[in-house]
Amino acid sequence: MSNWKDLSFDTNSIIDQLKPWIECESPTWDAAAVDKMMDLVALKCAELGASIERIPGTMGLGGSVRACFPHSKIGEPGIMITGHFDTVHPIGTLAKNPFRREDGKVYGPGIQDMKGGNFITLEAIRALQDAGIATPLPIVALFTPDEEIGTPATRTLIETEAKRSKYVLCPEPSHPDNGVTTGRYAIARYNLTTEGRPSHAGADIKGGISAVRELAKRIIEIEEMTSEDCTFSCNNIASGQWVNCVPSFASAECLSMAKEQKDLDAGIEKIMALSGERNGVKFTVTRGVTRPVWEPGMSGTMALYEKAKAISGEIGLDMPHGSQGGGSDANFTGALGIPSLCSLGVKGAGLHTLTEHIDEDMIVPRTRIMAGLLSTLA
Repeated sequence: MSNWKDLSFDTNSIIDQLKPWIECESPTWDAAAVDKMMDLVALKCAELGASIERIPGTMGLGGSVRACFPHSKIGEPGIMITGHFDTVHPIGTLAKNPFRREDGKVYGPGIQDMKGGNFITLEAIRALQDAGIATPLPIVALFTPDEEIGTPATRTLIETEAKRSKYVLCPEPSHPDNGVTTGRYAIARYNLTTEGRPSHAGADIKGGISAVRELAKRIIEIEEMTSEDCTFSCNNIASGQWVNCVPSFASAECLSMAKEQKDLDAGIEKIMALSGERNGVKFTVTRGVTRPVWEPGMSGTMALYEKAKAISGEIGLDMPHGSQGGGSDANFTGALGIPSLCSLGVKGAGLHTLTEHIDEDMIVPRTRIMAGLLSTLA
């Protein structure tokens, strides 16, 4: 056997092997849980003969796994796989969305975003190895723990690895039409805080100034700044725990997204200008992490896409492409000008919700497409 089109993949086997990954819940902020997931990943990569490097976590987050697969050209620029194993789902979500197969779908927290895509990438490598098909380029996989919060701890790690690579493949979820991503919008995060004046809410309500009330007004005003060019969405609201106190402090986070960097920059300027005092309450906006725009239409990325489209066509599937929102770590590699292709993972729906699932009938085709890319990129 010498052709990727002849590789043998088994849907049931892939699903069975995915189960322990999905049942190992790994929310970003639980470093111990993420590290347990990374143990499973490291073991899988080691079973494929990879040289494993465990990179310690920082900022209270889990660690990363760098897996360098055997190759005669090891150390030369090759293919970088970038993937994350953190999820947005807190521990206990498995009870609400357990791993199961129903009506041609496989459910579970993180199965689409993006444990399934990471797994089929390693399954593609396994099948190539078993068939004795050597990839023209060496492969390095970098699996990280913090993508769901904007990659504050591992951005430099990802960019450093990408600069040593010829191509970057990111198995984030597939588009519903088997499409892939060739550009991504810019994203910025902000921290919002209000400081008022406390008092007893029952005995002296007029003596206080509510930080919560002012924050609520600010959030409405911020979200109403949303336009076709730049969006604003607030969440993670918190304040004091005592209802019998007029709250003196409140906080929230805001996420902003724009198709073009200039629009994000304008949005940044607009929201940052809101800091100041109003109604006796101090309002402060501070910058969080930012994902740069990955401009669509870059020549290297489009050449890479054409190769993927041709491979998909050989198994009878069209593969559209496009720029889209919802950041990924390919924002960083694409912004560096390195040929990158995202959304090479599994097809499904419901990511970030309690109905997250993947479609059984597309598991093998997507795995075969990945195998085709790995075995032909040169």
